[in-house]
Amino acid sequence: MQTKFITKVFPEGQNRLTAQLLLPVDCVILPLPHTPSDTQTRLPKQLEKLDQLLDGAIDSAISGKDFTGKVGETYLLSQQKSWKLKGIHAKRVLLVGLGEHTKVSDKTTENKLLTEYSKAARAALRVVMGTQSSSILWLLEQDLELKKESLHSLVIRQTIQLVEEATYRFGLRFKQFKTKPMEAPISLKSITLATTQKMEKQLKEFVRIGVAVAQGMSLSKDLGNLPPNYCTPSYLAKTAQSVGKEHALKVQVLERKEMEQLGMGAFLAVTQGSDHPPKFIIMHHLGGASKEAPIVIVGKGITFDTGGISLKPGEGMDEMKYDMCGAASVLGTMQAIAQMKLKKNVIGVIPTCENMPSGKATRPGDIVVTMSGQTVEILNTDAEGRLILCDALTYVERFRPKAVIDIATLTGACVIALGHVHTGLFSKNEHLVKALQHAGQATLDTVWHMPMDDAYQDQLKSNFADFANIGGRPAGSITAACYLSRFTHAYDWAHLDIAGTAWKSGAAKGATGRPVPLLTEYLMKE
Repeated sequence: MQTKFITKVFPEGQNRLTAQLLLPVDCVILPLPHTPSDTQTRLPKQLEKLDQLLDGAIDSAISGKDFTGKVGETYLLSQQKSWKLKGIHAKRVLLVGLGEHTKVSDKTTENKLLTEYSKAARAALRVVMGTQSSSILWLLEQDLELKKESLHSLVIRQTIQLVEEATYRFGLRFKQFKTKPMEAPISLKSITLATTQKMEKQLKEFVRIGVAVAQGMSLSKDLGNLPPNYCTPSYLAKTAQSVGKEHALKVQVLERKEMEQLGMGAFLAVTQGSDHPPKFIIMHHLGGASKEAPIVIVGKGITFDTGGISLKPGEGMDEMKYDMCGAASVLGTMQAIAQMKLKKNVIGVIPTCENMPSGKATRPGDIVVTMSGQTVEILNTDAEGRLILCDALTYVERFRPKAVIDIATLTGACVIALGHVHTGLFSKNEHLVKALQHAGQATLDTVWHMPMDDAYQDQLKSNFADFANIGGRPAGSITAACYLSRFTHAYDWAHLDIAGTAWKSGAAKGATGRPVPLLTEYLMKE
């Protein structure tokens, strides 16, 4: 992240806001609650003195209905000559509406507060990014009901992630791809978070975790956004080794011969048409007790997906560089938990290759033997993600895991079902489902539990092999999950289909960094 987060202690009491305004920053971000139009306008007591210092500008804005405090509403005040004489050193004061006060009593109201805060913070950042402000005093969360330490942590982490989202610029991170960069440098250099002496240590910890997650998201975005002639399976392997070296992770990279010895027939079938060698990456974060069973996260790493012999249409095929976003999210998550020194045992596994057509490529109708010994009839070579994942899911049995979660841009059917809001969650394990749902709600990186009834398994029947790799168009995302489930009987398992949430198309085209926040929250809580 380019932006630095600073925690600063201010005195408690009536003079707190006055002391904060003495800080020489480019902008102070202040929250205001919603003032309904049918009630008598009255400023909150803590802002009455500020309004006097601002020559009544806040009261004037509210009285004139220029600002009512609705969620995400903003009102920017620029420095006047009288400000410095009255003790205000900030160049700008940005009022941001937080809406009506949310009293937190359960998970539902907690989620409502986080959602509305996120909307307000995004709006504030849009305004600030347009002002060339380099330093900010961020007071937006101070009026929220943050008595619970966990909720306070989530709000701070959400703030940092939103700053990462607002300031991320691929063109500035990889300048070699444009001879004339069109993106201006980011002016926002620092954000100061106000705290008290009592809360300072706690806030520093929240910031430390938030920065680790945000940097993990940035890594995930970088990998997803890189062109496929750069981000090859070998590039992912080198990135994993680099992350391992920097953050003390043990990293192994298996080559084709080792995969052949292991009997990964399904994985190797996918990579047959490509000139780039496949890689099988294993990353070990051993932060827990030696006997503690690890949680394993498995990420689909198809660095480019043409569909193979079942060739995709040319239009929009460039977006198939994002077919390794599952792998990118595993790399981002492993970096984040290592950076925050999470006291858990976590193993990240990434099967990665290209899916290309050639004279050596796998054909529809071919039958392959998976590492599990089960045979698969490949009816469509464009259903390749499940083929590389199934051998990875068999491989991870050796770790005797507490749980296994695979993450994949697996099916277009999931996009049709859920759009770009929720990640598809498939699992029959009640504990895993609830834990991932709670993690998604806490981070606003949400999931939706999809059905996996045994009746869907019938669609995978094959006349010639144990089963086929597709079940037809109906319930495509469900039958894909059903296929994977046949390789997961040895442990508790969940599948995340991120096809609709890992990237954006159109003018905002690019990787999103999801589900790194979801995964890190889950790992922190389990």
